[in-house]
Amino acid sequence: MTEPLDLARLQRRLAEFAAARDWQPYHTPKNLVAALSVEASELVEIFQWLTPEESSRVMEDPERAHRVTDEVADVLAYLLQFCDVLGVDPLAALDAKIDRNELRFPRPGPEEHG
Repeated sequence: MTEPLDLARLQRRLAEFAAARDWQPYHTPKNLVAALSVEASELVEIFQWLTPEESSRVMEDPERAHRVTDEVADVLAYLLQFCDVLGVDPLAALDAKIDRNELRFPRPGPEEHG
């Protein structure tokens, strides 16, 4: 039976993959964030000239859906490796950011709904 997926397990797999190929010298924060930016741009490229309606239906086209999932995987892989190298817990970072955003952007009161 396979182990359930979680971020820590995936980070370990990515680190093991890189270590087995002696890639750690290249996995500096600068290089990883640059690679993350490139992969995010490749995800943007898929949607670049689509209308809002077409972009909402992108997963209905098997070829585009495959490209989207591959690029999402690449973005997440580089983000997880970046976090690992810098010692950032991505889930804790997101949780703290949501807390700050809830304070910055409070829910509108009933009088603000129109």
